[in-house]
Amino acid sequence: MARSLTLEQQVGQLLIFGFEGTSVSAKVRSALATIQPGGIILFRRNIEEARQTHALLKEAQAAVKTRMFRCVDLEGGTVDRLRDLIAAAPSAESVYTTGQKKVFREHGRLLGEECAALGFNTDFAPVSDLGFTASKKVMTTRTVSPDAGETVAYVAEFLRGLREAKVLGCGKHFPGLGEATLDTHNELPSIRKPWKQLWAEDLMPYRKLHKHFPFVMVAHAAYPLVTGDSAPASISRKWITDILRKKIGYQGLILTDDLEMGGVQAAVSVPEAALETIRAGADMFLVCHNEDHVWGTYNAVVREAEQSTAFRRLVETAAARVMKFKSRSVEVKKKFPGAPTEKTMARLRQKMWRFEEELRMSRL
Repeated sequence: MARSLTLEQQVGQLLIFGFEGTSVSAKVRSALATIQPGGIILFRRNIEEARQTHALLKEAQAAVKTRMFRCVDLEGGTVDRLRDLIAAAPSAESVYTTGQKKVFREHGRLLGEECAALGFNTDFAPVSDLGFTASKKVMTTRTVSPDAGETVAYVAEFLRGLREAKVLGCGKHFPGLGEATLDTHNELPSIRKPWKQLWAEDLMPYRKLHKHFPFVMVAHAAYPLVTGDSAPASISRKWITDILRKKIGYQGLILTDDLEMGGVQAAVSVPEAALETIRAGADMFLVCHNEDHVWGTYNAVVREAEQSTAFRRLVETAAARVMKFKSRSVEVKKKFPGAPTEKTMARLRQKMWRFEEELRMSRL
């Protein structure tokens, strides 16, 4: 299927981008129509109310010829883009305190139902990092436990809940930010943890669940005791191809965290990061905010693919994997939902309130 696309369209399939505004402006419509991206991602700045969000996603999808990944970060707790539209969702940490797998699964299912009702088909959750003391100030309640086995239990059930709602999930942030003392949004953490410990602890969720993650998102953090350098994992061939793809055997889609984040810009420019992550073996990359960076990364990848046969093959391989995934994904292929009604939103709100009350009662 990817062979039927032009080079420019193949490059578009590798990009998931964000934009400003609560409607599709003429500039955004032009970017969508020209780039034909693999997906888009919405943030709180794009979301005012339910029908507006649904209309925004529907109009964006209409501008693109192929089905897109329509993405949002919806974890519950501190990362909850829909709290003002529906109801505040509990954090992963608070859900995990119940110790009940059916509750973990319900957490994922409820958040998945919220996504699906508005037109999203992809939720960049759950966080699969371990909750070590080192990262607590940064990760707060987004992680569930310092124990790898306990983290696997929560993540597996949350993903199962998302699947029940027909929404794609994502393991993040590979290979693990549990020991990161710095926020990758602003700085590049250097995690000096030996390979054997990483393999036994931080990498366990990916080893155990590699057949269950639709996406794995790679972090902007350096692991010098593994790679021998200070390059972030998001542009590291050793991490992306040698370890995640080959050693762990992950066959789903690999994408990088937002290339505008300080963690990767500490090493390379935004356009260069796009080139390096493709060279490292990633399938897709995120550019979440700046329109100039969206165009800059897209144009840089097109130019490099035009000039380098080897790089073009990497683009073709990644685009083929993305298109094959989409052709097999029930979540991507499903019909775009009708606009959410007040009754639908009230039902979702009541479900979340009941879930929160059940959590509260379980702590008494």
